[in-house]
Amino acid sequence: MSKELKTGIVLILIIIAFFWGFNFLKGQDIFKPSSRYFMVEYSNVGGLTEASLVTINGLKVGQVDDIDFLDLPEKRGQLVVRFSMDNDFEFTKNSIVKIYSPNPLSGSNLAIIPSYKGDAAVSGDYLKGEIESSLFTSIGEKLDPIQAKMENVIVSADTLFQRINNVLDQKTSESIKRSVKGLELTIVDVRKTLSSVNSMIDSNAISFKETLENTKSITSNLTKITDTLANSNLGEIMRKAEMTLTSVNSLLDGIDKGKGSIGKFVNDDAMYTNLTNVSKELEELLREMKLNPKRFVHFSLFGKRAKSYNEENNKNNKTN
Repeated sequence: MSKELKTGIVLILIIIAFFWGFNFLKGQDIFKPSSRYFMVEYSNVGGLTEASLVTINGLKVGQVDDIDFLDLPEKRGQLVVRFSMDNDFEFTKNSIVKIYSPNPLSGSNLAIIPSYKGDAAVSGDYLKGEIESSLFTSIGEKLDPIQAKMENVIVSADTLFQRINNVLDQKTSESIKRSVKGLELTIVDVRKTLSSVNSMIDSNAISFKETLENTKSITSNLTKITDTLANSNLGEIMRKAEMTLTSVNSLLDGIDKGKGSIGKFVNDDAMYTNLTNVSKELEELLREMKLNPKRFVHFSLFGKRAKSYNEENNKNNKTN
């Protein structure tokens, strides 16, 4: 074999290896040609690329071969995706091919949601396509109402600030300034008052301390008194006091009814009359002794007799 032929064979092998490697990197195996292919229309492929995976229930069954625009004028801007399958899994034309993203950092893939009702899908058929909402799409859909509300809030706030600016004209601003200045002066006066109060408290701190100590002493004494009262037999004392009061009430009741000497003395009218008469006679006797003492104590060297008692003169406080 000549050198030129060997060189040609090696070059052909290199070209075949390069072609196989290029297709292998695209996900295509030239030694295992696809048995079927299908078409799907989308308005947006959402990051789908050639060589993206095609799965059924998570199992890889094929790959995307081509993505291109449709040539039909009525479907201008629509995209058609052609994918091939190397699996003999059977499904019908009612199956759905959904674009989904396994995770936010990876590209999109195709997932066939098989249906088993209707005519069986054959190679070259168009299937119905859908796009699954990604995480960011869902967040965006949820944020849209919030964005609208925020815009309304901003517009309302802008209107409010405009009205505040209209209210806060120069005259109102001057009034507010004067009010703030007055408030500042009031705060200064309050600080002076507090300073005076603090000085007074400092000057009377010793008196306050002594007062507190006296209060503490009084409290301690009250505690001792209460402890003494608590320890004393108050029940027995009250019982004896009640018995004493009962006895006194019985005694007073007996006196009121005329029982005993005191009762008779208090309730006997004759005794009262006699005592009154005795008192009257005693009064007259004392008056007589005062006016005519010689009748009771008589001393005479010449034997002169004392004058007799004169009731009329005694009544008129005259001496005999």
